[in-house]
Amino acid sequence: MCSIQIEPVLETQRLRLRRPRMTDAPRVAKLLNDRELARMTNSIPHPYGLEDAQDYLAQAEDAESRAMFVIDHPEQGPIGVVGFDSENGAPEMKCWIGRPFWNLGFATEATKAALVWANRTWKRRYVLARHFSDNPASASVLCKTGFLYTGEVRLSPSAARGEAVPSRMMVWLA
Repeated sequence: MCSIQIEPVLETQRLRLRRPRMTDAPRVAKLLNDRELARMTNSIPHPYGLEDAQDYLAQAEDAESRAMFVIDHPEQGPIGVVGFDSENGAPEMKCWIGRPFWNLGFATEATKAALVWANRTWKRRYVLARHFSDNPASASVLCKTGFLYTGEVRLSPSAARGEAVPSRMMVWLA
């Protein structure tokens, strides 16, 4: 498999989605060192430090089955990350937004742009996603961006919770 290129920058009405840089690590560490945010993700531990952020961002540099965009706000700088992980075959959407930027529509805006990129550039016709059953905000974002429920519920790991959590599976079709 060849390396995935995510240049040029994706522009939305209020955001830029761009390739991660190691200089983003302090900001990513600050945003992700939030227990409420971390507990709604699969792989983000809590507490979360600078070294964790550096390791996380390094994944974008050498992964062949992953595409990651930093969600950049013109005035605030990095506010989150959106991307795809296709280690197990089908691409799966991943997204997080720092708590100061919740409920402002940024996750929906970034997810829509990333899905257009996945279809046009990465040639994906379907994308999987999941959200923890106790995370209605993620459910709302996924529904607003065209994901449909498959009817399947799986146990998914949560590093911050230290246990598996029921997750509702969804699919997006181009």
